Amino acid sequence: FRLLKAGEADTLEALGETLVPGARAAGISHFIDQQLSVPPEEALLEARILNVKPPYANFYRAAIGAIDRASEAREGRRFAQLNTSSQREFVDLMRQGKLDGWQGPPGPFIYFVTRSDAVDVVYGTVEGYESLGIPYMPHIAPEKRW
Repeated sequence: FRLLKAGEADTLEALGETLVPGARAAGISHFIDQQLSVPPEEALLEARILNVKPPYANFYRAAIGAIDRASEAREGRRFAQLNTSSQREFVDLMRQGKLDGWQGPPGPFIYFVTRSDAVDVVYGTVEGYESLGIPYMPHIAPEKRW
């Protein structure tokens, strides 16, 4: 990873996988890490589209920190260490803004941004289009994966 720490990547992968199955295998943490390392005006992150103030790493670190703090307070473990059922329940509460003692960017906003990033990484690729049975016909073909 270029900017993300291992624990941050673990949380992002667990969150992405909870939101969009296949996000972990598609490389959500590598995608976000790579996009955090490019100039803000070139980033393909949903945070940019929603006018989050750069550097975007600040938003993602604050979001990851809020998730792990809330998970530890509620479950006694970081989010990535929860079982699948507990992760889904946690994300549902986060999405609704119903986690007690939440400290960080609004949970519903984190949900929306990360879900959008996960959808992009799972379905916005040649492989993603193929999995949906849709021909991938880009105006400009990507030179490489992140």
